Amino acid sequence: MPDILASALDTDGLIWLVAAVFVAGLVRGFAGFGSAMIIMPVASTVLSPVEAVIFLICAELVGPLPNAPAAWRDGEPREVGLLVLGAIIALPLGIWALTTMDATVFGWVVSIAVITLLALTVSGWRLKGALTRRLTVTAGALGGFMTGFAGIPGPPVIMLYMASMLPVSVIRANFLLYLVALDFLLFPMLWALGLMNWPIAFLGLLVGIPNLVANMLGARLFDPNRERLFRTVAYLVIAASAIVGLPLWKG
Repeated sequence: MPDILASALDTDGLIWLVAAVFVAGLVRGFAGFGSAMIIMPVASTVLSPVEAVIFLICAELVGPLPNAPAAWRDGEPREVGLLVLGAIIALPLGIWALTTMDATVFGWVVSIAVITLLALTVSGWRLKGALTRRLTVTAGALGGFMTGFAGIPGPPVIMLYMASMLPVSVIRANFLLYLVALDFLLFPMLWALGLMNWPIAFLGLLVGIPNLVANMLGARLFDPNRERLFRTVAYLVIAASAIVGLPLWKG
């Protein structure tokens, strides 16, 4: 244990990782999503792609759990189940792509797609009618693929719900439940495939403590009656993630 602790605490950029995880916890507690979009750009500057994904999921294994019971009550667990079903199908493909696909090309595709969808949603575009099962499973699958490849599961599901007419309390709750489920799916998959880096995983669990505190603080800030504030925060997080994720900044 002392060796793994020393190795974890000796990680380059530790202070920036802790700061990113705390800010991400505040956003996750408030909006139900967005933490990966904050953590991954920082983690990717000091860790390898696989290590960054491991750090992310371990840092978030515990943080959102205090908010999960309320999310289960406020959300629609059956609909979240459809999202998770799609994620289970596509998550292994994302993990495979993590070691084979060109990250620069993928980064451009994801960022441009997110910016385009965001522009449509901000402009007032909304889904017509109820969310279908096929559409929900597809969004979950896209999120699952992106989780395995880049540790960022949110954009497809976020854009699906932000374009819907559902109450913000349901949107937030479904986000939270879906993302918690993905963390618990991805961890054993990485372990089974022999990709787990235990010092990095241990570091993520340690940093999960301030993430837990931040999640609880963020949840206290959420007010279901202030839909405009919720959507503004969501749009800003999406836009920032898309811009930061552009391969342009990596030369």
